[in-house]
Amino acid sequence: MRALVFTGPEKAEVQDVPEPVAAEGQVVVEVGRAGVCGTDVELFTGEMSYLHTGQASYPLRPGHEWSGTVIATGPGVDPSWHGRRVTGDTMIGCGDCRRCLAGRHHICASQRELGIQDGLPGALAEQVTVPVRQLLPLPYAVDDELGALVEPGGNALRCVEAALLSPGERLLVIGTGAIGRLVAMFARARGAEVHLLGEAPRPDLPHAWTRDTLPDLPWDAVVDASNGPGMPALAVDLVEPGRRVVYIGLSGTPSHMDTRTMVLKDVTTVGILGASAGLAGTIDAYAQGLVDPRPLIGATISLEEVADVFRGHRPSSVGPGPKILVDPHRTI
Repeated sequence: MRALVFTGPEKAEVQDVPEPVAAEGQVVVEVGRAGVCGTDVELFTGEMSYLHTGQASYPLRPGHEWSGTVIATGPGVDPSWHGRRVTGDTMIGCGDCRRCLAGRHHICASQRELGIQDGLPGALAEQVTVPVRQLLPLPYAVDDELGALVEPGGNALRCVEAALLSPGERLLVIGTGAIGRLVAMFARARGAEVHLLGEAPRPDLPHAWTRDTLPDLPWDAVVDASNGPGMPALAVDLVEPGRRVVYIGLSGTPSHMDTRTMVLKDVTTVGILGASAGLAGTIDAYAQGLVDPRPLIGATISLEEVADVFRGHRPSSVGPGPKILVDPHRTI
């Protein structure tokens, strides 16, 4: 089968690799769509921290936002999974430790990430092997495109839930990328008044501001979905006293915050790692039409075109959406 392989920093190629075989407790999925994520870009450039801690190394096969159809089941797997359309949880815990048993497998000390860490080839390929316990079935209303957006949607939903907003309250989202816009979509679906703060004017987005144009309003919660090192401190400065700031964005350098501001304002801050607890809710929201992320899709490309995207080149036919999807079976 064909798969995208990172052979070194800034080096990517499509290779013919052996088709995967489902071991005990695993399935093989024919990938329908896979998403391109900022984490994939960091793995491509060599900036991803796992490459420096030894958790990941080249050659590496990326891809952790995906959907597809089960085409083979391994020993110990219920054969009824065969033929089902699915997506899956990227975060793979040991399943036996205190954290996993409490439903926090995404922070298991032995947690590994599909398409990100060594030994777990990702879904930017025609097929991918996944532990059956990581699978989530997709209903008819959630097609392959929506299925590939479940993982980023799960992150966004967790942010909204962590913000603890009531209908009619006001949310400020810092960052207008895919995660920031998904946060806005989920928050609006729950009745919040949502504003976005970005680096440049965005007339295509409702209530989108820059630092210079941001209105002086009380923000009942702030979600930082940016990668700006100064944004975590700004979020605490802007949020209403006694309310919440949710962090999901990560900057390339350490962020500095005066905790005296956080204490004196009685602000609660929450970090979000991974989509695990938000995946099922995201599938339901997509299936019911409560959230429609399709406008985020800028283009669907082939595996051969992905490297150019990682190098910062947008496809010529791309639309305004920030998200690039890949059809692994498409050829140029």
